[in-house]
Amino acid sequence: MQAIVITRPGDSAVLEVREQAKPEPGYRQVLVRVAAAGLNRSDIMQRQGGYGTDPSGQVPGLEMAGTVEQCGPGANRWRAGDAVCALLPGGGYAEYVAVDERHCLPVPDGMSMTDAASLPETVLTVWSNVFQQVRLRAGEHFLVHGGSSGIGITAIQLAAAFGAKAFATVGNDEKKTFCERLGAERVVNYKTEDFEDALKPYGLDVILDMVGGDYTEKNIRLLRTDGRLTFINAMKGPESTINIRELMSKRIVLTGSMLKPRTDEQKSALVADVLANVWPLVSAGRVKPVVYRTFPLAEAAQAQQLMESSDHIGKIILTVGPHQ
Repeated sequence: MQAIVITRPGDSAVLEVREQAKPEPGYRQVLVRVAAAGLNRSDIMQRQGGYGTDPSGQVPGLEMAGTVEQCGPGANRWRAGDAVCALLPGGGYAEYVAVDERHCLPVPDGMSMTDAASLPETVLTVWSNVFQQVRLRAGEHFLVHGGSSGIGITAIQLAAAFGAKAFATVGNDEKKTFCERLGAERVVNYKTEDFEDALKPYGLDVILDMVGGDYTEKNIRLLRTDGRLTFINAMKGPESTINIRELMSKRIVLTGSMLKPRTDEQKSALVADVLANVWPLVSAGRVKPVVYRTFPLAEAAQAQQLMESSDHIGKIILTVGPHQ
């Protein structure tokens, strides 16, 4: 099979199409013929060697959609021919992938493989951080930085669906208009406004942050009593100054998480919770995928360049084969 391989740490030029052995499904795994694979910032970090290990020889890709081709020993949840999308530990930029059957979700009726491939990583990340970990509730004020990213778009829709008021920051007015149409109460173009000044009149209960750096102090000042700040990335750097007295006086909770290092059991429990609580909203069209652009598998380098530019709104998808 063909797969995109990281040949060495570096820029997108280190990604190459190579022939790889077709994987065999292990215990409780299914072999999926990939139709589409979603891009994530984590793929770029992996390619650059940002996780502290040499990525040479690895196939990136943390989510995909496709058709079950074979069930391994002990796998009985799916059958050959089932359309699924799944969270992966890696390997999605390929024609085939073997995945724990418990990490798969059914592709909703009428949804394309391209759209389905855009969902697992964003939905699971937002549900885990915003709803499980810091327990966003109806009526609360919620801010997501990077509102036009895949994570941001999912977070705005889920917050609104569960009765919270969503706020967002973005980098241009086109993205601002998009997030407002998506249902955000107030969207701040951080290049023309200071988001702290703009959002101070509203007060915030929960913030989902992928920026870090000097945003942290502003986030803490914006949070109301019993506010919660959860991190999923630190694009402006992992080090921040924190006013401990402010944390104490407002009883603020700081937390964060990563999906990739979690155990198979932890991921399985998360997928089951999403299937029960979020997938009905997806199937009903209340939470919609937003795909900005697709690239064929062989153009993974160009796709990652687009992601690094931050010019996109929504997800970037690699298409594999004729059935997207």
